[in-house]
Amino acid sequence: MSGAVGQLPRLLALVPYLLARPGVRLAEVAKDFGISEERLRKDLNLLWVCGLPGHGPGDLIDVEFEGDTVTLIEPAGVTRPLRLAVDEALALIVALRALAETPGLDERDAVDRALAKVEQAAGTAGAPATRVEISVEGEERVLPVVQSALEQHRRLHLSYYVPGRDETTERDVDPMRLLLVEGRSYLEAWCRRVEGVRLFRLDRVADVQLLDAPAEPPHDAAPRDLSQGLFRPGPDDLLVTLALRPGAAWVADYHPCESVSENADGSLTVRLRARDTGWLRRLALRLGDQGRVLAPGDLAEAVRADAARALAAYVD
Repeated sequence: MSGAVGQLPRLLALVPYLLARPGVRLAEVAKDFGISEERLRKDLNLLWVCGLPGHGPGDLIDVEFEGDTVTLIEPAGVTRPLRLAVDEALALIVALRALAETPGLDERDAVDRALAKVEQAAGTAGAPATRVEISVEGEERVLPVVQSALEQHRRLHLSYYVPGRDETTERDVDPMRLLLVEGRSYLEAWCRRVEGVRLFRLDRVADVQLLDAPAEPPHDAAPRDLSQGLFRPGPDDLLVTLALRPGAAWVADYHPCESVSENADGSLTVRLRARDTGWLRRLALRLGDQGRVLAPGDLAEAVRADAARALAAYVD
């Protein structure tokens, strides 16, 4: 998270992280914490004015930059990572168990080791997690076929539902890998219909067929970099400006934004790009009085019309 809600725990975790990795590259730190380098530099600049009561020399956290690396010189007493609360430990155990169930997972051993360590540290407090039934998203008949295609390096035919256009499309794809992101399963594949790498949510696959043709994605078909989130907007997508009150600040953390400006009253002005405005219209309605579309004008007008129709339905 990049907003105020997620900043404090991130700052507290940054100190022991940097203390254990003197001279670490900024790009590596940003990747590990899931934030941009610009956001990281702002966090580090804030750390400079944090420390122990007194706020004199030796009381404040001291960070040193050298080129594209950073070294923490003085931790000011913050030398240990945050301890997990019981609910946080339970959430982590469940998430790791869900990840371990992902078909085609390349680093299953690492996940199993991490899960074992967290369960051991949690002790009896982690027992409730064993009563949670883990079921990876995606219909049971889809996952085995996709996994077979990956193991046998064979092409797939998908009947795939596209909610933005409310239609089911037919396409042949060359599977590349399976992903579990934000609790959902995705197939990353070279789509022969659009001639590009695409992500397919498995619970939106209406039908799947294993073809005899070999899977042959182009040599330059690189897997997506998911360090900055699942979906990355393109420069040709519509640029939208939103005004967000504090209750909607989470939007700036959840969606990739081109810019985020904090106003004097604590509200935010964010600019982001959208290929399909349908989800933005739904988001604006969901936010209610906590957010509104500032630009473009026709999108703002469409949201007002959506709100008027929704209100009329309740009145009737």
